[in-house]
Amino acid sequence: MKKNLIGKDHRLGILGGGQLGRMFIQAAINYNIDVHIMENDADAPSASSATSFTLGDITNFDDVMKFGASLDVLTVEIENVNIDALYQLEKQGVKVYPQARVLEIIKDKGIQKEFYKKNDLPTSEFSFTENIDNLEAKLPFVQKIRTGGYDGQGVQVVKSKADLNSLFKGASIIEELVPFTKELSVIVARNENGETEAYQTVECQFNEVNLVEFLFSPANVTDEIEQRAVKLAINVIEKLDMIGILAVEFFLLENGDLLINEIAPRPHNSGHHTIECNATSQFEQHLRSILNLPLGSTEMIRYGAMINLLGAENHFGKAIYHGLEKTISLPCVYVHLYGKTQTKPNRKMGHITVTNSSLEEAKKSASSVKELIKVIS
Repeated sequence: MKKNLIGKDHRLGILGGGQLGRMFIQAAINYNIDVHIMENDADAPSASSATSFTLGDITNFDDVMKFGASLDVLTVEIENVNIDALYQLEKQGVKVYPQARVLEIIKDKGIQKEFYKKNDLPTSEFSFTENIDNLEAKLPFVQKIRTGGYDGQGVQVVKSKADLNSLFKGASIIEELVPFTKELSVIVARNENGETEAYQTVECQFNEVNLVEFLFSPANVTDEIEQRAVKLAINVIEKLDMIGILAVEFFLLENGDLLINEIAPRPHNSGHHTIECNATSQFEQHLRSILNLPLGSTEMIRYGAMINLLGAENHFGKAIYHGLEKTISLPCVYVHLYGKTQTKPNRKMGHITVTNSSLEEAKKSASSVKELIKVIS
């Protein structure tokens, strides 16, 4: 008989206590499911809403083993975790989703790129370098550090000889700079039964530090491109044999080709709009997938645009949300603050989703909202 998933007799844990964990907990509360968090910051966004909060290092073997030993299911909100501990927990009977072997592939962007190549999944041309001092690459190119990069960090476009003076140190990927026309993303989920559900393709617009500034749902692409993007995303999660939710980021080229940029094995910034815009949010879908419950409908119920609420330039210290009252006075505007007390430039402090019966109107409203609200100190 299947163990009761509801209440305190089932222990579900997350490594990482940021905003993704916080929004996951909000979805789990609707099912009366307890969620236990481990994070090394006592003031992390998830700390106040978790059933229990453990102060610990998610990259430390002993901390992860101690936290995970009493859990039924363990998931992550970031890839940079101790993989060896996850393998050991799996041997001890803890269900780790996404699986340790999947996280090991995705955690290292070099192994991730080799996975695409081995499985005939389209991606840009690439090479590896261990020592940038001896780097010989044709300009322009993209440099990505292989591990540890997050929220736009660890990625840079190298266009000129002057840029060569600011290369990242350490093991890196050198990628061809592809002439894309749009950056797209598809969120797809898969449970233990092998059932899959994918959300509509969305379009992302990035700022100068590689953070998503706007997201538009659905993406303004042809039906044929939409179908290919969704099919590719499902292909990726099936080739990984992964359980959980996966974000697949694409470059759309001028000739209509799709190249996989990166993947993320967790709820993702490109899926936040699903809370208001889809029948099932990405957070509830992740919950359903890792507990092997029936996956929810991904039907789009309204058009949407999302704005990342980032810390303003030159502002450090206690966060003040200037223009918040004017923002929430507007119709169909949904504010999500992440509970971070301290702001700094480009720190993700929250997001705002604007919905409408027309995508163009949602875009116009989103542009207005972006000018209204600022995170200052």
